[in-house]
Amino acid sequence: MTRLFVGALWLLHWLPLRLLVPIGHGFGSLLYLLAKRRRHIASVNIGLCFPELSEGDRRALCREHFRLLGRSLLERGIQWWGVPERVARIAQVEGIERVKALLDNQENVILLVPHFLGMDLAGAGVGLHLDTVIMYAKQKDALIDRYLRHGRSRFGNQVLLSRHDSLRRVIKEMRGGRPFYYLPDMDFGPRESIFVPFFGVQAATIEGLPRLAKMARARVVPVVMEMLPGSAGYVARFGEPWGDYPGEDARADVLRMNEWIEAEVRKRPAQYYWVHRRFKTRPPGEPGVY
Repeated sequence: MTRLFVGALWLLHWLPLRLLVPIGHGFGSLLYLLAKRRRHIASVNIGLCFPELSEGDRRALCREHFRLLGRSLLERGIQWWGVPERVARIAQVEGIERVKALLDNQENVILLVPHFLGMDLAGAGVGLHLDTVIMYAKQKDALIDRYLRHGRSRFGNQVLLSRHDSLRRVIKEMRGGRPFYYLPDMDFGPRESIFVPFFGVQAATIEGLPRLAKMARARVVPVVMEMLPGSAGYVARFGEPWGDYPGEDARADVLRMNEWIEAEVRKRPAQYYWVHRRFKTRPPGEPGVY
């Protein structure tokens, strides 16, 4: 099945985006019907994060999320096999001069990248401009793991590290001029996590961002990877480096991160990665939500 999926991506990546987008939407609508477990997870997440919406509006948001999820999965073939010229056209980059200015000033940089659906293809666009260090989680399926690693490293000179590698290696790479591409907004379990609100819900959140920023004396630059409407493609938007970060209170630093991510999610709610069990780890005494 995996080989068939990879083969389909290879065939589809030759299509122009104006044709690939509606096919991806249709694939996502099919996933909404068939992937009952993931649909349940996304529905629970959206219900917890948007209690002000009506049931019908939450269901519509979930459907739109799956449409975009299907699109992001099928368009991943462009990241894996597309020529650099096409990737550059499809994946725009805005504000990257902010990062380059920090690097020119010999400052260490952490790119704060939340899990938006556009992060793979937009990230390929970033790879055409920046050499970064990336931590990745090994996938259970060896073929998918191989292509994910291939897609994230095929442009530029990216360094991929396992989550089992030490932070010393990450800091060493940053000191060598590579920004650290950091995605901390997942539930990694109770170890080294603290409970901080995310959309008003207590969410187990790792303290890695302020801790690493302090250890490496690094500047934090927020980045949003967005899917554009229609067949306009993707864009990676680099924000202003955060000032006064980290502070003296690690919890306040983590809360600042969650609040920023929440604000960005509210701008494009269907594009966040809702199929992840973000609230899997609950505070002591609280029942599970999934």
